[in-house]
Amino acid sequence: MAEGVRPRILVIDDEAGSRESMAMALDKAGLRVQTFDDADKALRFLQDHEETRLAICDLKMPGTDGLEFLSTVRARGIDLAVILVTGYGSIENAVEAMRVGADDYLTKPVDLYELRQRVANLLENKELREEVTTLRQMLDKKWGFESIIGSSPVMEKLYDQMRLVAPTRSSVLIVGDSGTGKELVAHALHHASPRRDERFLALNCGAIPSDILESELFGHERGAFTGAVNRKIGKFQLAHGGTLFLDEISELYPELQVKLLRVLEERQVMRVGGSEMIDVDFRLLAATNRDLEKEVAEGRFREDLYYRLKVVRLEVPPLRDRSGDLALLTEHFLEVFCREHGANPKTLSNEAAEVLARYPWPGNVRELKNVLESVVVFHRGDVIEPADLPSDLREGARGPISGGPVQNLSGTPRTMAEIERRAILETLELTRGRRVDAAKTLGIGLRTLQRKLKEYREQGHIEE
Repeated sequence: MAEGVRPRILVIDDEAGSRESMAMALDKAGLRVQTFDDADKALRFLQDHEETRLAICDLKMPGTDGLEFLSTVRARGIDLAVILVTGYGSIENAVEAMRVGADDYLTKPVDLYELRQRVANLLENKELREEVTTLRQMLDKKWGFESIIGSSPVMEKLYDQMRLVAPTRSSVLIVGDSGTGKELVAHALHHASPRRDERFLALNCGAIPSDILESELFGHERGAFTGAVNRKIGKFQLAHGGTLFLDEISELYPELQVKLLRVLEERQVMRVGGSEMIDVDFRLLAATNRDLEKEVAEGRFREDLYYRLKVVRLEVPPLRDRSGDLALLTEHFLEVFCREHGANPKTLSNEAAEVLARYPWPGNVRELKNVLESVVVFHRGDVIEPADLPSDLREGARGPISGGPVQNLSGTPRTMAEIERRAILETLELTRGRRVDAAKTLGIGLRTLQRKLKEYREQGHIEE
């Protein structure tokens, strides 16, 4: 969406009072709102307004109801987030609708503050999904697993493990430092699994207060506690048939650890304040940047839950251990951010590339991404020099270059692709053409090296 254009929202409800109150609340939040008293009019409007971001639709209406509206939107392939609004007695219908394609639901009478929060969350998630889609379209599928960027030996090993575990029902514990991309691994596992067409729900256990987290996971009945004015469906139930990703699993408080273990063993949940056991079928993926064995030894994490979670353990390597991927990631992020911010294409000078290669990247890929976005935003020129990089990064880039080849570069290549090509060819020359030795020195896989050499021959950079 162009900068400065307010997102367009549709409000569809045959009750005028409900329709207008929701529209006013969203308009005050800075959104463009179009209201309709029946779903057919809204569908006709969508034909000519594909930029519409989200629709809020009453479930029960004369003529075309909310479920039919949702089905038509999905059948036509319209990229539209949909929130269904239902009376209290029809909440199970709303849950079923979410399983077939709705993004969220609200119950009447609609809490306008909650409405604004749900809409804001969905719009943010929609933008993130669109960003991911854009990134996927840009990636060479041969680079990694499900478009994860990286071809270094440690990443190739991770891809092999992911390919084996993705089709199974096993729980997976994903470990790694902050910023390494653990949630991206979880998404990839889901999309490569038999559950790919069902929902992927993510919850950060460390970002939600403990008194709210149980309700988020299990849901609650109306009146279960002060403020519980409506029934809430929890993530365990909403993830039925799909995948639930619990990030920062180490932050679960002890009582909730016991309840999570019981859910994993019995595959049933009970809402807070409820009396009915509900069957659930979801695959659990969990992640942490802590040493859970140490947490268990010190009594902060249950041993039985730990072993239940780590049926399969995947370790996402830090960026410092995948130096062969740095050029690939840098070139990719520069291209993405230049496009996002309307900037001219930018490349790194040799000296700036050396600074990046010398820096230990304690914040991993997330830190690299943030640094490059900042540079794109503030740097006006087309070639990025060391002085254009953050001062703390330059000061921290004092150790030897990991992987060896980059500091030996000569000449004046100006792009990361040129730097990478020079490093590969010079390393091959040093190893007298022995590809296995060259791949090991460069920190990349042999297949990756062979593919790169094929590309260089096709581009005329090397002779047959």
